[in-house]
Amino acid sequence: MTLHIEERDDRVVATLDRPEKRNAIDQETIDALHELCAALEASPRTLIVTGSDGIFAAGADIAQLRDRTADDARRGINAMAFIRVRELPMPVIAAIDGYALGGGAELAYAADIRIATPSLRIGNPETGLGIIAAAGATWRLPEIVGDARASELLLTGRALDAEEALRWGLVSSLHPSDELLSAAHAIADRITANDPLATQHTKRALRAPRAQHPAIEFELQAELFASPEKHRRMTAFLERKNR
Repeated sequence: MTLHIEERDDRVVATLDRPEKRNAIDQETIDALHELCAALEASPRTLIVTGSDGIFAAGADIAQLRDRTADDARRGINAMAFIRVRELPMPVIAAIDGYALGGGAELAYAADIRIATPSLRIGNPETGLGIIAAAGATWRLPEIVGDARASELLLTGRALDAEEALRWGLVSSLHPSDELLSAAHAIADRITANDPLATQHTKRALRAPRAQHPAIEFELQAELFASPEKHRRMTAFLERKNR
């Protein structure tokens, strides 16, 4: 099993678990991600993605990549799995310890929230291997850090350390390794305390193309304004305020 799953009522923790290969993402991992996404599409919960043994994922499995053909490239094997992760209804938190390179970095880019440890090394060395970062980096990374910084990283293949990733906004906070999962769960706790439908609609609005704004907010807000949960939560707020 290359992806260890821990299920709770309100969240799922998925741990990349190929320590002998530094958690490199292989076809079995991709298949497991699709299976996990199917479950979370049917029963939306927050997802925490992390890695075992002090490494997030040192990349895609190079032995498998070396044997892939042009037809495999057109199928977007890793890219389609990461798109599915990104489009999950509830937030995805990447808790990144150590290396997140190549496909590992692209999986992290697909998350809504990224936190890391001081040992983080994140980047895309694909051009040094004769390929491009085709599982989302060329379009997700500019959205996260801007065109100039994304171009530098992808064209040079260098990796960022933790402090630089934090300054660039690639991760939102740093935590000691033994506190990383607790920090991810604390974020999930705050998400869980909010209205699930409002959270899902916020994620939809965040992901929507610029051309859909502001109309998409109006429609999503209209649905929420008509929900009993909005009335219940606002009534409870006013009652607390008036005590």
